[in-house]
Formats: sequence, structure tokens, C-alpha cells
Amino acid sequence: MNKPEILIIDDEPQIRKLLEITLESNDYKVWQSASGKEGIILAAHHPPELILLDIGLPDKSGHEILKELRTWYNKSIIMLSVQNSEMDIVTALDNGATDYLTKPFRTAELLARIRSAIRRNQLPNNNNIIECGDLSFDFLARAVKKKNEILKLTSTEFQLLSLFAKNEGRVLTHQFLLKEIWGIGYQSETQYLRVFVGTLRKKIEDNPNKPDHIITESGVGYRFH
Repeated sequence: MNKPEILIIDDEPQIRKLLEITLESNDYKVWQSASGKEGIILAAHHPPELILLDIGLPDKSGHEILKELRTWYNKSIIMLSVQNSEMDIVTALDNGATDYLTKPFRTAELLARIRSAIRRNQLPNNNNIIECGDLSFDFLARAVKKKNEILKLTSTEFQLLSLFAKNEGRVLTHQFLLKEIWGIGYQSETQYLRVFVGTLRKKIEDNPNKPDHIITESGVGYRFH
């Protein structure tokens, strides 16, 4: 069985070495680059299953490299940074990053994010049924079941929950969700999201106050499990 390939684009040798050891010991094949330009060339010649992209690169910022990659590369990109600013995170996610990790990160968390991102790559585009824990989505029938019981959802609730399910494990920003569900003119109406997320949690969570499915990423958006 072929090992999933991961490309590391990071100018810190010690970080690249740490990632290489960690990933190879978990059955991934690793490619490395210390600059954005070289990383783009490597990605083009050896398209990986996932890219780990540092924001602070010597030639171009990771945000610029992300935009260039997203003109043709459609698999998962996880951004890495020593910065933890909400603006950096939101910018990366809105520009097409699949996920974002702040250095130093825990190995177990990194591997979990990678597994989730690669699973998303492998979902067929025409997959009409998705299982997420105790939830089952049938997009053709426009039905969602929890423990085999059909949930009563409004049209907007179904659209929002479906968007979460199709992006399982990925952080979706407030602006992205508002644009996708309500349109461009609603990207600042975060109260819409709070209301609908609160309603959905009451319908899908065992304990809405300690949600297992719709997780808040403070100041940024939501992640669905």
C-alpha cells in the first residue's frame, strides 16, 4: 500500500526534522522545502496528499504561497505559525487553508488534524451519504438522522448542518459560513450564526452546553466533528 505523501514547507531546519521523524514514524512519505518558491515546484512535480505550510517564509509569506497553491492544488493545506492572532487564522482559512496550527504544537494533535484532513481529501465528490459519529446525512433525501431517528430541521438548518458535515474537521470562519448560507451581504451578521448554531446544538448534541459535534473556535468560527 502506498504511503500518503506530505510536503513540508518551512524554513526552520529543526521543525522540518521534527516533522519528518514524526510523520515517517507514522507511515507517511515526506517531502521538504525551506522556501515558498521551492515548495510550489515540489508540489507541482510530486503532488502530495497534504501540505504543511509555514506562514513565516524567507521569500514570500505563507499567505501568498497559499493563494498561489490554491489556483491549482485542491487537496488539504494545514498552516503552521508561531503567531496566534485571530486575523492571521481567519486570513489563512478564508484564503483556502484546511486547518491552522500554532507552534509549538502537540504531536498527537498534529497527527489527528492530518488524519482528518486526509479523510476529507478521500471523500468522493458525489458522496450522497456521510456518517459523522451518531449522525447520518442523506443529501439526496435531504435528511439527517441521529441514532437512526430523523431530525426535524428547517431548510436553513439543513443547509448549515450539511455545510459542516461536508467540511468535517475543518475550521470554517464566520464570514465563510455567512457567505455560503445567507450571501455576501450578510458576512458581518454573526448573530445569525449564533442563533442557528445554538438551535442546531439543541437538536444534535447530547449536551448542548458541552457540544461534541459543533465546536467553537473562539473569535474565528466553528469546527464540526
